[in-house]
Amino acid sequence: SADGGRNLSLEPVPMGLPMSDPSAWSTAMNNLGMAPMGMTGQPLLPDFDPALGMMTGIPPINPMMPGLGIVPPPIPPDMPAAKEIIHCKSCTLFPPNPHLPPPATRERPPGCKTVFVGGLPENGTEQIIMEVFEQCGEVIAIRKSKKNFCHIRFAEEFMVDKALYLSGYRIRLGSSTDKKDTGRLHVDFAQARDDLYEWECKQRMLAREERHRRRLEEERFRPPSPPPVVHYSDHECSIVAEKLKDDTKFLEAIQTLLTWIERGEVNRRTANNFYSMIQSANSHVRRLVNEKAAHEKEMEEAKEKFKLALSGILVQFEQIVAVYHSASKQKAWDHFTKAQRKNISVWCKQAEEIRNIHNDELMGIRREEEMEMSDEEIEDPSEMKETEESALVSQVEALKEENDSLRWQLDAYRNEVELLKQEQGKASRDEDATKEQQMKLLQQALQGMQKHLLKVQEEYKKREAELEKVREDKLKIETLLENLKEQESGTSRVCACSQEKEGPVEKTASTSPVKSEREVLLVGIISTFLHVHPFGASIEYICSYLQRLDSKICTAEVEVLMTRLHNTFRQELSGVGASLEKRWKFCGFDGLKMT
Repeated sequence: SADGGRNLSLEPVPMGLPMSDPSAWSTAMNNLGMAPMGMTGQPLLPDFDPALGMMTGIPPINPMMPGLGIVPPPIPPDMPAAKEIIHCKSCTLFPPNPHLPPPATRERPPGCKTVFVGGLPENGTEQIIMEVFEQCGEVIAIRKSKKNFCHIRFAEEFMVDKALYLSGYRIRLGSSTDKKDTGRLHVDFAQARDDLYEWECKQRMLAREERHRRRLEEERFRPPSPPPVVHYSDHECSIVAEKLKDDTKFLEAIQTLLTWIERGEVNRRTANNFYSMIQSANSHVRRLVNEKAAHEKEMEEAKEKFKLALSGILVQFEQIVAVYHSASKQKAWDHFTKAQRKNISVWCKQAEEIRNIHNDELMGIRREEEMEMSDEEIEDPSEMKETEESALVSQVEALKEENDSLRWQLDAYRNEVELLKQEQGKASRDEDATKEQQMKLLQQALQGMQKHLLKVQEEYKKREAELEKVREDKLKIETLLENLKEQESGTSRVCACSQEKEGPVEKTASTSPVKSEREVLLVGIISTFLHVHPFGASIEYICSYLQRLDSKICTAEVEVLMTRLHNTFRQELSGVGASLEKRWKFCGFDGLKMT
């Protein structure tokens, strides 16, 4: 064939030679689980089924078996196998005596594909060996020794079992009776390193596939890991506290609270926050009790509905059974046939059995109710007492919740005091006195800081009031300027000529930007300061210099004064981007020329 397997069709001898006994060859190939083929390559039995071989231990060729490494079981010794004469082109195989025990074989090595063949004729060639054993399957290699044995390696493991079938056969080359042309075949398992290596590789591959499959199964059935719990912080604490108040998010929040407490997040600083969250969790107890009571009520209602429905079903069953009993009476019974009577009797028995089952179930429910009623009657005195005390308990519960919080706080303080006492232990009275003095000093320092803080707040309020006054003055000045501009626009052109002579004196007197002697002094000092700084200075720098002379000087006051004197002071922007800064410069010399 094209895949490298050797076949008898490659021989130069004509292929039309008939076989001496085709039926014997067909029987032998059937026992091997192979479709019997003629010398011309045509099947001798067109309807051959490989699954119907005579040898029960050798299955037909299965392409799935080599990949899985499955080896068929050996032939049972108590199962007789009919062996026939096998005729080949160059030799003839005669079966062994069926009454003799089967030939002994060694233990099968793992992954065995190689067989040992002994008892070959001395004149046997590699071509004759190939002719005999290639019918068992594809032969990969033949290693023949000078003595009368060889090793044959097959392509698959199941082919070895077919070769073992030939063990015990007597071989004769042609029609010769010479001892050198005859022999008794002994086929046994052989141990080869190549077979063991391939088997180990196959086992490792199967082990890898099994581990991969198990890993996939474990990952598929592994429950998802819970979401990580956030670490405690004031922000997360407020979020959890809000969730605890919400019924829908309570379960998630209570798990977070439990994790925080187990982590040891509770300390003196966070004790109050944790107590409030625990108190919120306690408020859900009443809600859960109410929900349980509602579900119990629903269950009782469902039981009542089930009991009513069951009683209705029992009534209908009683009616059906009554119909069967009335039909069984002689007046109606005589008019039915035998088959009809048989059916009616069977139906009656079935209905009575079902009715009895339902009746027992209903009686069991009623017994349970009676038992519950008896238990309630026994517990009635205690329940009466509970109802009398329920009014008082409801009034006391509110007070208890408040008192519990105070008690827990007192317990916390007591524990702290005990810890302090244990830590101090052997401390002397002098140390206590010094601690008291230190506490007094700290209290005095705190009182002094509070007084200082009050003074600073008062000064801050005064400064704000002064700033508001300055803003009001600025608004008044702007309104006066607008009024003056309107008056100037309303004067006539004739009066304008006369006012040109007297106007400058009046304007300077009426619209003078400097209003007091203090402002004149400030203008002089600022001009001197800016004259020393030709590149200008910021308003803060100027005010820091002026505040050394007078601490009451305000930045807003100085800035308003400098903006009014636009011919004396000019504001410019210096720098780029983030370093942009406003600076004031002295421009009195240029302003004198312009005026």
